[in-house]
Amino acid sequence: MERTNPPASVIDPLARWRSGVTITPVSTVPNRHTIHNYYRTSPESPDGRWILYFASVTRDGHLGSLCLTDRESGEEKILVENIVTEDAHRAACQQWVADGRFVVFHDFREDRWVVIAVDIETGEEQVIAVDRQVGWVQPNASVVSLYGPHWEPDGFHDLELFDLESGKSWIPVTAEATREAFPTEIAEEFGDHAISICFPDISPDLTRVFYKLSAPKGGDFRSAAASHRQQLICFDLEQDRFLILDRDWGHPNWHPDSRTILNVPNVLIDSDTGERQQLTDLPVLPGAHPSFDTSGEYFVSDGRLDNLGAPGEWGIVVNHVASQQSQLIHGFDDSQGSTSWRRAHPHPVFTADGQRIYYNISETPWVTLHVASVGTIE
Repeated sequence: MERTNPPASVIDPLARWRSGVTITPVSTVPNRHTIHNYYRTSPESPDGRWILYFASVTRDGHLGSLCLTDRESGEEKILVENIVTEDAHRAACQQWVADGRFVVFHDFREDRWVVIAVDIETGEEQVIAVDRQVGWVQPNASVVSLYGPHWEPDGFHDLELFDLESGKSWIPVTAEATREAFPTEIAEEFGDHAISICFPDISPDLTRVFYKLSAPKGGDFRSAAASHRQQLICFDLEQDRFLILDRDWGHPNWHPDSRTILNVPNVLIDSDTGERQQLTDLPVLPGAHPSFDTSGEYFVSDGRLDNLGAPGEWGIVVNHVASQQSQLIHGFDDSQGSTSWRRAHPHPVFTADGQRIYYNISETPWVTLHVASVGTIE
């Protein structure tokens, strides 16, 4: 019997990311920023046709447009113009929702924050909330998470959910109930200051949400001193109960199992028990923003490469959880980019099929969205 060698992917789970990787900018239009929103959700549409990003010709990136690029033809179309952002870090928090039929984002219009859903085929806009900002959603669902601005919640301190299909909204958890659930921990962090829920992120199966707490400190939203924000709280939407409070927010992200939370530095947190598993053999990248692929076998992270022998550089690293192997796929200067008070970070994220990773690079005065595609295994 003829013996055959096992495929390279069996021997090396990172083989596809070690050689043959192609890295290209999403757009070649010069002298503008192209920024995808964050490390929580992919800029690629669920069907893989479109790439969504915020484009701006202003140096600070505080005014711009939402654009779609067709992955096959490369053609770009403008979806919404004249959007005002909080910063260049998360841009307009633009995200796919409802199986890619809509994009949701927030905008500062006439001195008020509004959350908008726009139909990508017709361009029709729907204002779904006023005096709110949008949290993180799941692209294949129609539920949108909303919260009051963390620096000035204007009387709204709770988590609100809105269903694009039914048009109904509801409040599943309040800031007051959160304080009652964890009185000692919250008093230690915030004293008796008023708190509000912010930056909610719904789990992939829509049954849980995690969020942080905020105590407003001022009305200037373009300031690092606008609020004091800390703690990671997880709430079970299905069973209407609090799960855990972790004292440090870090940069959390959901595992595809909708139970585990990935946080920095390379730690897995069980949202049922709070138990922590440290992935001790993976490189620690200062400033990291980690994000799983949909299989849960891999996560990608950005961060400074100080511990990989390249101080001053930033890079994109793919990690295999089971073997705790890693591969640097791109190192670069990230010291320029937007002049915003909160600059854009790379914020890498996998596509739904795990074949591509999108991330921002600031190696010139213009932030440029890039995509890395896996190589082939012979």
